Formats: sequence, C-alpha cells, structure tokens
Amino acid sequence: MKYLIVKFRIETVQELEQKTDIMQISRDLLADMAGEAGCESFEETPEGLNAYVQVPLFEAAVLDALLQEFPVEGVRICYTVQDVEDKDWNATWEDMGFEPIAVAGFVVYDAKKSPSVDCMAEGLMPIAIEARQAFGTGTHETTRMMIAALKECSPQGKKVLDCGCGTGILSIAASKLGASYCVGYDIDEWSVENTCHNAKLNQVDNLRTLLGDASVVAAMTDDVFDIVMANINRNILLTDMAVWVKSIASGGYLVISGFYQQDCALLCEKAATLNLELSAEYTDNNWACMVFVKR
Repeated sequence: MKYLIVKFRIETVQELEQKTDIMQISRDLLADMAGEAGCESFEETPEGLNAYVQVPLFEAAVLDALLQEFPVEGVRICYTVQDVEDKDWNATWEDMGFEPIAVAGFVVYDAKKSPSVDCMAEGLMPIAIEARQAFGTGTHETTRMMIAALKECSPQGKKVLDCGCGTGILSIAASKLGASYCVGYDIDEWSVENTCHNAKLNQVDNLRTLLGDASVVAAMTDDVFDIVMANINRNILLTDMAVWVKSIASGGYLVISGFYQQDCALLCEKAATLNLELSAEYTDNNWACMVFVKR
C-alpha cells in the first residue's frame, strides 16, 4: 500500500516562554484534524508534526477546511504532501524488535526472540508476533485494550471477524481463546501476508485471510459473526460500521479502537443509529476502546 507523508509546519507569534505550550497544543489539535482527513500515524518534529496516510484515504479538502478554522490564536499552519519512499519504513523498528508484553492472560513476544522463562512460568498463553510492515504487537494502547475487551466477550466457540487485521494478533488471540472460526481482512497486502505468517507461527489453522476493504465483508452474505473487531482510525470506523453491523449476529459484539477519548461521543452516536448499544468502555493514555452489543 502506498503512503503519503503530510509535513505540518506550525508558525506562531507567541512569546518564547509561551511558545512551547502553544506548539504542543497545536500538535495535539493537528493530530485530531489530520485523523479526520484519513491520517493514521504521527510523529512530532521541531517544526510541528508529520502525519502518514494511505494514498486512497487522504482527504485534502477535509483537512483544508478544518485548518481554515484552526482554533489557536496567533498560529498559522502550513503543510506539504510527499510520497513515502516505497520501502519497508518500519525496517529499523522491526530489526530492533520488542520486549514481551503481558496482557489479559497472554504474553505477546517477538517471534525473533524467545520469551523469558519468567513470563512463561506465569501461565500466560503465548502469542508469537513477527511484525513485517504491519500494526499490532501489543506495544500500543489500542491493541492491549482490544485484547482485553475480546477476552471479556468470551470468544469460546464463536465466529470472529478481524477488520484491518495487521499482524493478525487479534485473530490469533481469538483462536487461542477458543473461537471456532476467524476471518481477517486488510487493505494492505503486506498485512494479509503477515497475518498468514503469524498464524502459522502460532499454529492457528482456523483463520481465513482476505485482501480488501469492508466490501469483502459485504460479499460474505452467508457469514454471520458473533464478534467483529476493528482497531482502525475513526473515519473508517464511522464509514464501515454499517457494513459490519449487517454481519453481526443478534446479541453479538462490535469491539472498536484506534481513536481518542474525545471521539467516543461521535462513535456512540453513529452506533446508536445502527441498533448498537454500548456495553463496555476502556481508556489508556487518552486512547479509547468501546464494546457494543447488537440488539
């Protein structure tokens, strides 16, 4: 999948002693606005903020409209858009790997390393993940909350759909919790391949993977799922929720994350129009995760 990098420059006329605070406030607001325009990951820079977005998801007109009403007085925002070089720009991070992470009865560990004896001695279920240009190792707050929420939904004997599967970590967790059948899809072919790879590493054989967007769900007219999971950015959640709901069994769950606490009200409002009732809510460092039940 091709990516763009949106480089924001924050210009302020504030006095030096106020500038640091103004810059950080502006970065936080920019991240929220860029998220509405399709951006999904961010890095702070001395000049402002860099945002990454998949080419087909970038909505420049939405971003321009939001920036015209930037609410911080004395601040001017400029930005440029460039193609991201078509290479594994996660390569350095992937080579470094990650330390084992305990979450909701699992220990998620880097498949390139062995988990410590102490972790395994605690009786945690192991999940080996080898990340290859895909999101989902357990290091991010949203992934950890999704695993915890999934466990609370009791996947034993249930059919599970993983929307935007990334590394496949959520599908693998569901399978290890006794799910009868899992389907994962992603718009990025790297992620689909990575999910298949990690499923094999974990000896998961009840996971089907598909390449595409929510249209692949609409095409599965005979499949009804007990649990649908989506750890994706807010705009995609709002757009695709109606498609997912049609595939959820009555009394089934929709588990979502990938958004900030301030986005919860908007997502709840959308869910209510689809006969989804909020069942549980998790927060971690301003990130949020919500569980809805289909009535």
